[in-house]
Amino acid sequence: MNPRLPHRSNLVRMSSISAPTTASEQELLEAARRGDEDAFRALVEPHQVELQAHCYRMLGSLHDAEDALQDALLRAWRGLPRMEGRGSLRSWLYKIATNACLDAIARRPKRVLPVDYGPPGGADDYSGRPPGALWVEPYPDERLDPGDGYAAPEARYEQREAVELAFVAALQHLPGRQRAALIIRDVLGFSAKEAAEALESTPASVNSALQRARKTVDDRLPEQSQQATMRALGDECLREIVQRFADAFESGEVETILDMLADDATFTMPPYSGWQRGREAIADSWLMPSGSAPRFLVRPTSASGQPALALYRFDPATQTYLAIALDVLTLEGDRIAEITAFRTPGLFPRFGLPDELAA
Repeated sequence: MNPRLPHRSNLVRMSSISAPTTASEQELLEAARRGDEDAFRALVEPHQVELQAHCYRMLGSLHDAEDALQDALLRAWRGLPRMEGRGSLRSWLYKIATNACLDAIARRPKRVLPVDYGPPGGADDYSGRPPGALWVEPYPDERLDPGDGYAAPEARYEQREAVELAFVAALQHLPGRQRAALIIRDVLGFSAKEAAEALESTPASVNSALQRARKTVDDRLPEQSQQATMRALGDECLREIVQRFADAFESGEVETILDMLADDATFTMPPYSGWQRGREAIADSWLMPSGSAPRFLVRPTSASGQPALALYRFDPATQTYLAIALDVLTLEGDRIAEITAFRTPGLFPRFGLPDELAA
């Protein structure tokens, strides 16, 4: 069962997976095979945005995705003489990127969110960072294909739905090849034959892996995606929720923040492993605004296809506001069901956010 699937009112925005290489691509390909680096860049540049998003879904990290994409492009450059002209350039690049990601998965532990790392605790769980833990990271929305539609007619998930934190975190619980099978079939809309070619397998093997992957992912996902939730709320209501939360945080209105939370809301703060569930536990967390306002400045933004807030805390030494956390909000109706506060100021430049604001 897949109750999260929204309506297909959006137009397909990407070219068919199986589209053959065009005449202009063929000319560039022949030039690239002769060692023309500019021709190679012109060939791969139109595909880099979607390839990086693919690597992110596979790996759960923007940093890892960038590394995997660079590895894939290097492999593609070296493998040009072996590329068969009868296939599509796009599917060939996806095959290379997928295998680069599978190699990366084999080298390191899976990425998780704190809720998958251990049971909820108290504020003292933020005293240290667990050694060796790797956390799922948010993804900048501007690096997605400009639109909310499906990659191909056979895709089950929208492009933005497929970078939501819950979806990407669920993917990380799959073995590498199951993860690849689900993304290639259900996010990108490859056929079973095309997926088998990408994974150097058989359609029967891919379909078997896909069925197992779908069950694992469906068991971990909420009933409704964030894209469907936000459509139901409407743009105006969504803006009001985000702005109300931002204003309350800047003003130190803890009761207003708590009133906006769902009864069983969760608060997590990667890279720390601690997390809380429920209003009372969240109220005791040490990142709640306190002291005289304005101790914090908050700027609404978006991340992983979800509403987000860039948090800045006043620094008396510099008399400026310094980046402290990127809070990604997960909504349940008009309530906030999850706050994932990425306490990683190094993320800010990747989201086009300044790391410092004037007082």
